[in-house]
Formats: sequence, C-alpha cells, structure tokens
Amino acid sequence: MKILIVGGGGREHALAWKAAHCEGVDSVFVAPGNAGTEMEPKVENVPIGAEDVDALLEFAGKERIDLTIVGPEAPLVAGISDRFAAADLRCFGPSAAAARLEGSKAYAKSFMAEHGIPTAEHRTFSELDPALAHIRERGAPIVIKADGLAAGKGVIVARNVQEAEEAVRDMLARDAFGEAGREVVVEDFLEGEEASFIVISDGTHVVPLVSSQDHKTRDDGDRGPNTGGMGAYSPAPVVTPSVAQRIRAEVIEPTIRGLREAGTPFVGFLYAGLMIGTDGSPQVLEFNVRCGDPETQPIMMRLKSDLVALCKAAVDGRLEDRRALWDPRTCVGVVMAAGGYPNEYKKGYPILGLDRVADAKVFHAGTRFDDAGHVVTNGGRVLCVCGMGDSIADARAVTYGAVDHIQWHDAFYRRDIGHRALER
Repeated sequence: MKILIVGGGGREHALAWKAAHCEGVDSVFVAPGNAGTEMEPKVENVPIGAEDVDALLEFAGKERIDLTIVGPEAPLVAGISDRFAAADLRCFGPSAAAARLEGSKAYAKSFMAEHGIPTAEHRTFSELDPALAHIRERGAPIVIKADGLAAGKGVIVARNVQEAEEAVRDMLARDAFGEAGREVVVEDFLEGEEASFIVISDGTHVVPLVSSQDHKTRDDGDRGPNTGGMGAYSPAPVVTPSVAQRIRAEVIEPTIRGLREAGTPFVGFLYAGLMIGTDGSPQVLEFNVRCGDPETQPIMMRLKSDLVALCKAAVDGRLEDRRALWDPRTCVGVVMAAGGYPNEYKKGYPILGLDRVADAKVFHAGTRFDDAGHVVTNGGRVLCVCGMGDSIADARAVTYGAVDHIQWHDAFYRRDIGHRALER
C-alpha cells in the first residue's frame, strides 16, 4: 500500500512514522513534510503544500495512493476530502460541511446549542461596540475567540476587562487575524481542568483514542500567551473511566449523530477540547476536525493497533466492531520552540544533539535541511520530544533527559509539562 500524509508538522511526522510501521504499507509520502519525515525509513517527502489541493489530487491519482490522511485543518475546511471522494480516492478526513465545526467557532457554538452539547455561555459579534458592552457587562476572566482558523492562536483568555477589550479591538477593528477575526465569539470563562478527547469516526460509529492533556500557554505555570501547544501527555488522569463515559454520551455521540442527521456525516479524527469540572462534568471548549498537535505525538507513541487499518475502516464505514489497543505506559511530549514564538522568531539555526537522543523519540515540526545537509530550524514549534515511562514522573525524566541533549540558538521550552498529572 501507498499512503499519503498531508502536512508538514510534528503531528504529520508522528502519523507518517506510525503509518510506516503498519502492515502492508510499502511507502509513505508526506506533503510537504520536514527534515524528520525525510529521515524516516519508508517515508518520502513530496514538495507540495498542504493547501494545494489540486496538486495533491494529481499526485494521489498519479501515484495510485491507497489512503490519504489529512493532518491540518485548513485543507479540510477547504474541501480536500470532497475533492478526493469525487475522484474515487480514499481520504481520511471530514467533508468541508462537517469541518465547519472547526472552521467557524460561531457555527460550532450554534451546533452545540441545537444538540444540547454542554459548553460555555457565549455571544457572537461582528461589531465592536456591542462586543465591548457585553464584555463590560459580563466582567472577567472572559474568553475571546476569533471565529475562523487562526493556527491555534485566535483564543485569548482575558484576565481583566481591559485585556478583553484590547482583544476584540485587535480582531474587529485592527484586523489582527484577518478574515478569521471578522466575527468573534465572547464566552464565559470555565473553571476546571482541561483535557483532549479524540475519536476516529466513520460517520456512525467511533473508536476512542486514549485521553491526553495539552499545554497551550507558552510559559511554565500555565502563564503567557496562547500557542499552538507547548507539550502534551497521555493519559490524562482527569479523564477517569466514568468521565470518559460521560464525554462519549454527552459530547461525542450527540455530535456524530447531529452531523449525520444533518446530512454531513463526520469521517475522520474528531477532537473535543474539554474543561472537566470538579464533579466530572465535561464542557466543550472547542472542536477540532483533525488530531491535535502536540497531542498526536504521545498518542501515536502509545498506539499498538494498526493506524492505517483503522483509518481505512472509517473511510469504508466499517468501524462498528473495531477497537484500538494501547501501551499502558505514560508518554510525555515536550515542544522545543524558537525564541520569540508565538510572535516573531528567526529561522535557520543549526540543531545540535539530535544524534545523542537514544531512549526517546524526536518528532520534527519546524525543521528542514540546509544546503550543507544540516538540520536547521524552520518554524516556531521546532521539535516535540516524547518519552515513555511507567509513571508520569518516569516519562518526564526520560523526555527532559533527551531534551537536555538538544540545543540551538535561542531555543526554549516549558519545564513543567505534565505538572497537573504529577500533582495528582
């Protein structure tokens, strides 16, 4: 079999690495990939951008690709799965209509209200003055979200009213997020502990992946600006078996059922970012229509089942009797980022010490080879280093031991990934 992975980040490296180990897979292509995917056995980079759907479709047809797995959200929202289906090519990822769950936060909120899915109280605004008035009425802390896709950075958790006002001014008056910020969702701040719950869906049935917890803020102690994610670990102790059962019953199943009844069945990875209350009640913070990054990296490290077989079964509508098997150990993934991220940062710094990592897996994100064949930085989030252990403490020790071997100019990372699990 030939597999195509669309995307070039750490999530896509993890998916390609796992796919290359699946039964019957002869070759894995990654478009566009990175330095890490280029170094994997049986994996080959293809110089096609993740959003160049025409070129991806042409390549998949020419190479007789058996299955395409889409990593990032933008091509899904743009309709890549619809285009592939029309060409009779297997593509694992939701249709453009189903992908609106992530493509528009206003639509997602409306969908949740219609189907009784628990989430924060909210209002949607396209004009500045009513948004400001609502913020002053509700007070802080309060959450401001750009409606459209903003690469994981369009969410501001404002600790005071002034910060919230600045956020909506940036979006609605100063065009900080372009088209994505033409409309904003202002929602109440939720108390609790965050968790990520991801399932594979065939439109009717689901296979849950193991739980995980992302660390969105840049700095230790969950401080600083929001990022695409500074690290993750799996499993998340807050998602007990009873909590997982509630998530499936109150969030996942109503979502899959609602989309199917609307004529837009969801086939792909459905990601629910959740706030878990002290009583175990889940509330949806956001939906993603693909695997999370960096949650995918620890999850793929723990997956013992055949990823390609699960994805093919989902595309073919045959997930009913499937389940996934997991390594019982804990995995911790730490993102190493470029100085300045999530704002301005420089690229092209040589990465040293990769050859010294022996007992952890390094997934590449923002990397490339320079003309001399050296691996250099090429993005904000550069690497995700993942280590396994029998406990959260053991896994952290392995991961941070590996991180300490790797260096480049101005690299930084959080030192407290997994702190909530450790406190438990």
